[in-house]
Amino acid sequence: MSNQAQYVTGAVAAAGVVGGIYCAYQVYQSRKNKLPEKWTQVGTLQNLYAYPVKSCAPVVLDRAECSILGLKDGWLRDRTLMIVDEKSNFVTARAIPELLLIKTNVRNSILTLSHVDMEPLHIDLAEVVALKEAKPAFVWGVKVPVRDCGWEASEWLSRLINKSSISYRLVYYASQNCRSPRNLPNHKYYKFTKNDMGALPDEVPYNLINEASIDDLNTRLSDCKVTHKNFRPNFVLSGTAKPYDEDNWKFVKIGENVFEIIKPCGRCVLTTTDPETGVRNAKTEPLETLKSYRQIEDPEVRKSSGNAPRMGLQMALRSGPGGVVSINDPIYVA
Repeated sequence: MSNQAQYVTGAVAAAGVVGGIYCAYQVYQSRKNKLPEKWTQVGTLQNLYAYPVKSCAPVVLDRAECSILGLKDGWLRDRTLMIVDEKSNFVTARAIPELLLIKTNVRNSILTLSHVDMEPLHIDLAEVVALKEAKPAFVWGVKVPVRDCGWEASEWLSRLINKSSISYRLVYYASQNCRSPRNLPNHKYYKFTKNDMGALPDEVPYNLINEASIDDLNTRLSDCKVTHKNFRPNFVLSGTAKPYDEDNWKFVKIGENVFEIIKPCGRCVLTTTDPETGVRNAKTEPLETLKSYRQIEDPEVRKSSGNAPRMGLQMALRSGPGGVVSINDPIYVA
């Protein structure tokens, strides 16, 4: 990289860090007096995951830093990259299950994508930040600023997905602030703020699964079994919590990091695709079983949310930025 590019990269990174810290600090200051003082331990952090590219395979972590945009570890950041089509609309494994088999790795600023049928692809995210101008893309119809990761990534993804060289692009989120919220009817029932949407996740930057709830679900499934990986969580709780105890929680604390539960996580067809093989369950399980007993109970909320069953929690950071979560950290609730 040229000296000029290095200078621009450093300047952009420094500005981004300052901006991100300031934004998160303001959120923390406005919320800190409202945080619970009494907590009950319900277990420990069993698994920790980040998903650098939306809908692609996760990275397994031992520790990570918390920001308002989600988990981060240096250049590795949760759902800050995504694949878009020719109209700059995001695409996911709901429509293209093969995306789940794209493995991701980030070392320093180098993103590596790999797939069993493809040669590895290496992208320098620092160069993308330094040399590419921001342009618009769309997540659920909401405009988001992104930087294009180049023709090599486009050619690689397009060959994998549909043997074309021009259909898909890889883009990188181009802001340190959360994206704008979706204008959904059910959002009026939940405590969304402008700082709760993260970068490119569907709704919020943090998702927690209670392992006991997954175990209970498996007792109800007759022809298949699932794991927490079907639900793509950031945090997996193991401990004394009973199945679906999470329905009654308002806040979660992992180590010293406090999260507010924004809403239960409504589940879609993505849960029916095996994350290891990319093969979708012929009977649409576990989604059909979840629909039989995990619907939203409030009739008004359900009317505006549809029939997506609940499994897991969607959360936003309420403590100060920069806190670290680690495997085996105690998990408390209020």
